[in-house]
Amino acid sequence: MLKIDIISLFPKMFDGPFDDSLMARAKKKKLVKINIHDLRSFGLGFRKTIDDRPYGGGVGMIMMVEPIEKAIKKLTKRGFLSFRKPKRKVILLTPRGKKFTQAMAMELSQIDHLILISGRYEGFDERIHEYLIDEELSIGDYVMMGGELPAMVVTETVVRLIPHVIEKEDATRYESFSNPELLEAAQYTRPVKYRDWEVPPVLLSGDRKRIEEWKVIESQKTTEKNRPDLIK
Repeated sequence: MLKIDIISLFPKMFDGPFDDSLMARAKKKKLVKINIHDLRSFGLGFRKTIDDRPYGGGVGMIMMVEPIEKAIKKLTKRGFLSFRKPKRKVILLTPRGKKFTQAMAMELSQIDHLILISGRYEGFDERIHEYLIDEELSIGDYVMMGGELPAMVVTETVVRLIPHVIEKEDATRYESFSNPELLEAAQYTRPVKYRDWEVPPVLLSGDRKRIEEWKVIESQKTTEKNRPDLIK
């Protein structure tokens, strides 16, 4: 079972997204356990402070190193009754991180314990990046208000790749980004004709070889149109 711990200043944002559909099924099957932790509970002093002004000046507040370290230490000390050391990753969600990919999701789906840290404000004390985490991830080349939605994206992408979460294995084997250079081919369903828009005849032929050849060509066309950067 994969254990996912998410650290956030706004834990209520996670109410709902993991309680329906395949995510709920994965938890019910005990394929994944997801815990949300309020970073404020690890804050300093009476006010539970978690941020402060940056040295050297600058706009906004910076998340402090000590509350993050306290949270990570607590989450890495408990929960595993095993003779072996769990395979664990501590990940910071930040715009300056590596771009999250399907290949990364597949790798993370095979570990024991994933800790995701959602940021807010102007960012993190650099010592968090340098000493407390294993990796920095970004879900795209843009800046959001915080790391909560990126944490949800990473969690869902990883969980759907855990064996038996999706019952049909081919559903995750033949899709966009399963081949890092090609997007998924076009797909159709009933009716055969809607208005003047028709399903390509090859898909109705029953000829598996011709259908697979058509899918490769269509996959190449879609990739060239929408994501030419993927083609080497």
